[in-house]
Amino acid sequence: MHGYSADKQAYLTRLRRIEGQIRGLQRMVEEDSYCIDVLTQVSAATRALQAVALGLLEDHIRHCVADAINSGGPEAEEKVKEASAAIARLVRS
Repeated sequence: MHGYSADKQAYLTRLRRIEGQIRGLQRMVEEDSYCIDVLTQVSAATRALQAVALGLLEDHIRHCVADAINSGGPEAEEKVKEASAAIARLVRS
């Protein structure tokens, strides 16, 4: 079971909403909307994706990393490294 399993439906709902935002962005470009309006919507979609990513990361740390640490051994170190790498990717994006 993955860390996000308990909130799976909420994540799917949020991702579908973001998908709608992206389709709206495509429509805006097709309709030659004003640049700043498109950029504003890109920013909103980006923030929404970042919020999903942070929630998934929190769930991963709370569930997968915590379980591995409680179990100990090399898996614990691997899960901490994995989470650190995920954080680094999010910070760079």
